[in-house]
This record gives sequence, C-alpha cells and structure tokens, in this order.
Amino acid sequence: MARIKGVDVPNNKRIEIALTYIYGIGRSLSNKILTDAKIDKNKKAGDLNNDELGQIRDEVNKYLTEGDLRREVSMNIKTKMEINSYEGTRHKRGLPVRGQRTSRNARTRKGKAVTIANKKK
Repeated sequence: MARIKGVDVPNNKRIEIALTYIYGIGRSLSNKILTDAKIDKNKKAGDLNNDELGQIRDEVNKYLTEGDLRREVSMNIKTKMEINSYEGTRHKRGLPVRGQRTSRNARTRKGKAVTIANKKK
C-alpha cells in the first residue's frame, strides 16, 4: 500500500479514486494533482513506481490536507462558538447549523436525543 500524507491509499483502485481517501482531497482536486504531476488517472495505485509516488506526494503537499485541515476546521468552529455567532450557538447546543428543520429529523445529530420544542400535552 502506498502511503501519502500518513494515509494508506488502496492498491486495487484507480489513483484518481485512491487519492480521495485523503481528507481534504475530492475528485476534482485529485484530477488536478494528477494532471500537474503528469500521471495517468486510470492507472492503479498499486502499479505506481516510487518516482510517480514522489511526484504525487510533492503535489499533495501544496494543498492543506489531513491533520492541518482538520485543525483549521475545528479552530473555525471554536472561534464561532467563542464569539457567540448564530452558527456557534447551534454548535454548542448540538443542533443543525445549516438551516435545517428541527421539528422533525434533527434527532440524530450528535448522539442522545435533545428536546427541541416545548410541547405541552
């Protein structure tokens, strides 16, 4: 298995798909990385030689991925919580952040059921 950014990418998949196993890399960024590295996107990850893997690693290092990206996202959430923005208060309460309805399907977010509305019987 090839290791890129501390992630084992699967050998039996095309390199275009295998790169998406790295947090922060989707299909479009994967294609961009492979075109910049001049590697065929239909090649299997297990068929790559060390030179090609080195080129891919160099290209991936140009982007914010894995631990650095996770840290940045969590810091952004913490900042919103500290300044008491609307999104931050929703994060604190464990409610949907992006405008979804809460009267129905918001029960599954972040574990145990949370009473959302004061319904009188």
